[in-house]
Amino acid sequence: MSIFRNRTTTAALVAVAAGALTLTACGGGSGSSAKDNSKSKEDAKSQSKPVQIGDAKASTGPAAEVPGAKAGGTATVYQEADFSHLDPGQIYVSDGKLLSRLIYRGLTQYSEDDQGNLTVVGDLATDAGKVSDGGKTWTYTLKSGLKDENGNPINSADIRHTVERLYATYITDGPTYLQQWLSGAGTTYRDAYAGPDKGKHLPDSVLETPDDKTVVFHFKDAQPDLPQMLTMPGYSLVPEETDTKEKYDNDPVSSGPYKIADFKPGKSMKLVKNTQWDPKSDSVRHQYVDGFNIEMNHDDEDQTKTLLADQGDAKNAMMFTGQVATTQLQAVVGDKSVMGKRTIEGYAPYVWQLNFNLDRVKDKKLRDAITLALPASSVFKADGGAYGGETANSLMSPTTPGYDEKYDPFNRAKKPNGDIEAAKKLIEEGGFKGKKLVYAYGNTPVRQQQAVLIADALEKIGLDIQKKEIDSATWYEQVGKVKNGYDLYMTGWGQDWPSASTVFPPLYDGTTIQDGASNYSHINDEHVNSEIARIVKITDTAQATKAWDALNKYITEKVNPAAPIYYTKVFQIFGSNIGGIRYSSDSSYVDVTRVFLKK
Repeated sequence: MSIFRNRTTTAALVAVAAGALTLTACGGGSGSSAKDNSKSKEDAKSQSKPVQIGDAKASTGPAAEVPGAKAGGTATVYQEADFSHLDPGQIYVSDGKLLSRLIYRGLTQYSEDDQGNLTVVGDLATDAGKVSDGGKTWTYTLKSGLKDENGNPINSADIRHTVERLYATYITDGPTYLQQWLSGAGTTYRDAYAGPDKGKHLPDSVLETPDDKTVVFHFKDAQPDLPQMLTMPGYSLVPEETDTKEKYDNDPVSSGPYKIADFKPGKSMKLVKNTQWDPKSDSVRHQYVDGFNIEMNHDDEDQTKTLLADQGDAKNAMMFTGQVATTQLQAVVGDKSVMGKRTIEGYAPYVWQLNFNLDRVKDKKLRDAITLALPASSVFKADGGAYGGETANSLMSPTTPGYDEKYDPFNRAKKPNGDIEAAKKLIEEGGFKGKKLVYAYGNTPVRQQQAVLIADALEKIGLDIQKKEIDSATWYEQVGKVKNGYDLYMTGWGQDWPSASTVFPPLYDGTTIQDGASNYSHINDEHVNSEIARIVKITDTAQATKAWDALNKYITEKVNPAAPIYYTKVFQIFGSNIGGIRYSSDSSYVDVTRVFLKK
């Protein structure tokens, strides 16, 4: 779940999971007088609880009423940048996930309680799925009366099309779990099937639609996590008759409670009620507000100042993936009328890491030197202080089952802001002094500040860092290119659901390397590849968790494709008239399905 890939989150993990997904008190210019009451690793551990599987009753709408909720009015949303994609098959980042919760639906979805416990329920389907054949066959039955925003009935042919179009070559940035589970590991799934544009369907032995309401998945191996995986926005419905293929980003069709009424790329988006959405068919979402006006080009500082002032239209305004700005932490934390009343906090599932492009940064000693030198503490404080994150000791997040807090190969506990002397020694041993490296970063204030911190530290150990600024709206598309032209770049990843199986395969499996894939470092290690192939088949959760932990240590110590920098937390503020706000363990931000205006 990148930033994040939500791959949350987790989760996604996730979520992480992606994932995505940042932030209260004493660091990064917030002032040492502010007490750090931010979320801890204990909170993170509680977020790694197993997901429950809901039955047909839990999947039946309408959703339980939010206490005090009222209908009417339009909420304003502040966003820093545009959405990178609107095509569900291309969505794999956090802001896209929040939008998806409002306008799209898939076969399954998460229902969440006030304690953050997640239950997979049927969304378009009547339940979370019926499993047979030892976990290899999953059957879904669609609910009755489902329609898209145009009033067209939603049937099994639409689900089949939604799955088959993911094989098309123009789908480059979304998740690939389902395709690989159905048709082959790595990038070989496209070898088995060219996509619906070639006039053929996946064979019934793989994907079967015996009638208008029934969808049957046939896998080669047991896939116990299918219900969780299908909750991802990347598997949301794309109706067959309105699919414009490569152009679907421009005018997608809604199946959720809201639809896009107006969209000015890079500037604004207006959501209004989708009158074809039936609350009786949806056990998760609400349709309290009349719509959402999403305004772009508001950075975190702008969002925080405006929402804290709480004047005029800002009273009806909210963040999606925005965070309380580092410069405003003390003002927010010190205001008792705001804290806990107009704010939410959570320990997000993301690990921010500095990726080494292994096609260009080939010497492990150089990678180790850079990792040792990174000013992790300063970098995370630039992203919201103690409420924004904490120094990462591992490529695994504290929200991921199997996380080992004591594993600290780069001595982050004692040297949280880098070990310059140890790094210099490796630079001298390897003869790397004066070596030029291109460091790419996003064009937002936080990323710009972090770029300065990282470049300064690496120049102290004798490297020549060439900074390259990139449009944040297309960040993952740019660094996701195999031949991206960069040596170093930060990415954030969270689990897609509470399992390391949603972290290591997408990030470190060498068979997945292609444009748009999440193997940002281009690691292609034979042992890593074979271990991933072995571990994903382990059905015993405890055994699999132990194996992922061992692989994590091998990747870090023997290869070091990415340097862990910091774990993320979420700290958001809202206008005083926004009701129903709570942190979501699923999205790692505010739960947008509950929002209403108080008056």
